[in-house]
Amino acid sequence: MYPEPEEAPPETRGALPRREDLRALPFPLGDWGEPAERLEELYRWAEEGALRTTDWYLADRVWKRRGARALRGGAALGMATGAVLALTGPYQWGYVALLGAVVCVGLDRAFGLTSGWMRDVATAQAVQRRLDALRFDWASESVREVLGPTEGTAAEAAERCLGVLRRFSDDVSELVRTETADWMVDFRAGSAPLRTQSLAGWGQRQESGAPVGRFPLLPGGRPNMPRQRPPEGPRAS
Repeated sequence: MYPEPEEAPPETRGALPRREDLRALPFPLGDWGEPAERLEELYRWAEEGALRTTDWYLADRVWKRRGARALRGGAALGMATGAVLALTGPYQWGYVALLGAVVCVGLDRAFGLTSGWMRDVATAQAVQRRLDALRFDWASESVREVLGPTEGTAAEAAERCLGVLRRFSDDVSELVRTETADWMVDFRAGSAPLRTQSLAGWGQRQESGAPVGRFPLLPGGRPNMPRQRPPEGPRAS
């Protein structure tokens, strides 16, 4: 069995370096001679991975929040200054202030600071809610095991616990994948992601439907009709 890790200080426990990528923890490998200890180890692994994911998103939102607030504050200040100077003069400085406000808003949208900040907060909260659900599910399985299984064998109880952990890991991975897909759409800020999705869905429908011809029809295109020979006139005798 694995040795117990050293206890980390509360302020640094679960913390990640600022620029470290979000990676999955190594899967713990061990002997199943003691199924209860093995299941508890897998539960700690899944819980720690979820906590690291939450900490990563909460740390990533800090600089985005600061940058978004600074740019939005600059935009508000530029708009107010431009409005005042447009009424009182000099007018050219009013135009410069309004231009600065537009630049601040454009930088916020270009770098995705506000949207990224919101995504980080939403993903961290979603992972935390899923972790709370896992803790209640695991407590329910533990209570059932202590009180005595009313149905099934010990192998079936272990299989249920593994199923709970597997669904939890899949849900957390899906949350991260969804956030990454939203970031890609926000980064491209165009119609390319929508076009890719439409082509992907069209390809799946093709595979499940009837067989297509040699030259498949593109979405929005016109069918290619086969060429036919014109009718021949009456031959002169």
